[in-house]
Amino acid sequence: MSYRITWIEAQRSFDATSDETVLEAAQRAGVTLPSECAFGGCGTCRVKLVAGSVNYVEPPLALSPEEAAEGYALMCQAHALADLEISTERVLAAPVPPQRHRTTVRKVEALSGDVTRLVLALDHASPLTFRPGQYLNVLLGEAGARSFSMASRPDDGHIELHIRRIDGGYFTQDLLSAMRAGDTLDIDAPLGGFGYHEEDYRPIVMVATGTGIAPLRSMLATLLDSGESPPIDLYWGARTQHDLYLHDELAHLAATHEDFRYVPVLSRAHGDWSGARGYVQHVVLADHPDLSGHALYLCGSPAMIADARSAFVAHGASVRYLYADSFTFQHPQCVDATD
Repeated sequence: MSYRITWIEAQRSFDATSDETVLEAAQRAGVTLPSECAFGGCGTCRVKLVAGSVNYVEPPLALSPEEAAEGYALMCQAHALADLEISTERVLAAPVPPQRHRTTVRKVEALSGDVTRLVLALDHASPLTFRPGQYLNVLLGEAGARSFSMASRPDDGHIELHIRRIDGGYFTQDLLSAMRAGDTLDIDAPLGGFGYHEEDYRPIVMVATGTGIAPLRSMLATLLDSGESPPIDLYWGARTQHDLYLHDELAHLAATHEDFRYVPVLSRAHGDWSGARGYVQHVVLADHPDLSGHALYLCGSPAMIADARSAFVAHGASVRYLYADSFTFQHPQCVDATD
């Protein structure tokens, strides 16, 4: 059976059969719905169902029962049960279309035992236009592409990436360890729909695990320098203190900006650690038992984001103001566990 799918904002319609996902049907029809991971782990393809209903073969990781009850659905996993009207009103528009760029390696340096800072310069005079929170693809020929969030600001004049080593990884271990200043890399950028929603303007809670701090660092630096930022609490979860590779930088920002608070959280802290311990999302709830007045930005491991979504909504957070960038297989260097 076939159903008619109408995307309200784009004024586009297409047909979807019951044995394919709505995203598959859109791609077959040449309609570009927002999407990234394609297996229900990141939430980029979340839409509001204005009319109609869907079902899933398995409940998708990035959609909480509360979100589903409020009429949200993930198009990469949803199968239409009727004609649908869908809305993507909360998806950020891309500042520019992605393009291919040749870059030159400016710096390769260790940030921690398994995280490397890679700094790239474009081989043309114009800076890369991107929205803080977006990512890029490093192109590796027949080996495909690797995706990394940009940790720098758009006006920095360079692109900074935080790359976590994956044992046996072709790029993160083999190529990166041999990379030197002056080497070249081709990239596609900018990509992704994650970023700050300035139309919200409400107190912000940012939550990261591991290298999920990278896109939040870009967003945070831009917001704080604007002078018009709402209050921001940043919670960064890691295993040990050594994994908090931006700790001094973030502590300095907190000391110099009255409306910014930085809370590092360790799940495997040593005895001399005096800060917060446990899972980062649980520390957020201990500090903010009522999240109904906040906008929330989550970035890091899919497990953290799935648990945080459900817990935060149960403590008053509105899915309207909850945004996530889940580091899945498209961000292989960034899948960090903090358990």
